[in-house]
Amino acid sequence: MTSATVGAPGSPRRYLHSLWLLSARDLKVRYATSALGYVWSVLDPLVMAAIYWFVFTQVFGRGVGDEPYIVFLITALLPWVWFNSAVSDFTRAFNKDARLVRSTAIPRSIWVNRIVLSKGVEFLCSLPVLAVFAIFAGAHVGWGLLWFPVAILLQTMLLVGLGLLVAPLCVLWTDLERTTRLILRALFYASPVIYGVADLPDGFREIVAFNPLAGIFTLYRAGFFPDQWDTLAVVMAAVMSTAFLALGLLVFRRLEHAVLKEL
Repeated sequence: MTSATVGAPGSPRRYLHSLWLLSARDLKVRYATSALGYVWSVLDPLVMAAIYWFVFTQVFGRGVGDEPYIVFLITALLPWVWFNSAVSDFTRAFNKDARLVRSTAIPRSIWVNRIVLSKGVEFLCSLPVLAVFAIFAGAHVGWGLLWFPVAILLQTMLLVGLGLLVAPLCVLWTDLERTTRLILRALFYASPVIYGVADLPDGFREIVAFNPLAGIFTLYRAGFFPDQWDTLAVVMAAVMSTAFLALGLLVFRRLEHAVLKEL
């Protein structure tokens, strides 16, 4: 393939071409030896959804969420898996391919963005499962579904910003990899996955609104559960996703040289 086809070195077109190749490579490697393939991209959130559905509907008297609860869970669990798996991979983004990171001329941010893209593709491939559950569970679909692309955009911005922060910092301070795992574990319960922002008592809603995932999950649910809408959470999600992206770009530029020396 000629350079004219993929763009000149350093051009956005060349960057996007390289980004797609690396992301496609990640997906092929991940499923090359897997007999189930696509199923693995939805099995984890489905198992989690089944466990929480059973616990909160069959074992305990559920006082959170909305009906149908299984759809309520899946609308947040699917984007959570995208978020969790991407942030987990950020901790090894540079160390995993250290030789390529040092030797290639393409911008090093691509090693973060390829994770966001490949995990995002898996997320998009899992959406038919949400559609199937919504149909069979009898979920009502409204115009709020138009917020879905906005949620994807904000989550992408948030992940890119976090990746540009986490990836270089984990190279310079290796203990941050384990710290990140602990934070993710706590963040799952601090985010409105098994409950909604509307289920929180007054005072806690304002605190949770500073978690950008609260507003992002609200946008994902808006098409099925309009009563779960929280304007403050959505506005804060937009503000904080933009802030994390700007901070990530700034920190990455300052740490890039130090990261290359460490690798």
